[in-house]
Amino acid sequence: MPDRTASAASPDILPDLVAAALRAGADAAEAVSAERASLSVGVRNGALEEVEREESRDLGLRVFIGRRQATVSASDLSDATRARLVERAVAMARLAPEDPYAGLAPQDRLARGPFADLDLYDPSERSAAELEAMAAETEA
Repeated sequence: MPDRTASAASPDILPDLVAAALRAGADAAEAVSAERASLSVGVRNGALEEVEREESRDLGLRVFIGRRQATVSASDLSDATRARLVERAVAMARLAPEDPYAGLAPQDRLARGPFADLDLYDPSERSAAELEAMAAETEA
């Protein structure tokens, strides 16, 4: 199978990662992914001083073996890295000390929907030119 890089938004990446952890010996597992992008513009004395753009994506996996747990993360989402992530997490959990509080919440304690829309997501993105104009106005 060719090595492919998957998007953190890929619908299969998290369930596949959890399933791989369970096949590798974990009693339970949870996975999380995040993608971030930021643009920063600095103005000094009315002139553009700096423009910085950052993009990142991360993948995290927590596995449980009995009352032992381990958490690992990576920013490379390739098949090979995800396989190593599972191997490492399970190996680390086997060596971890027991924690009487480690484990996923019981099903009857999990929140059930429907959930209220809290309107917390703002999809708008400002361009570098818009940010520069705002920074210049703020500085003035």
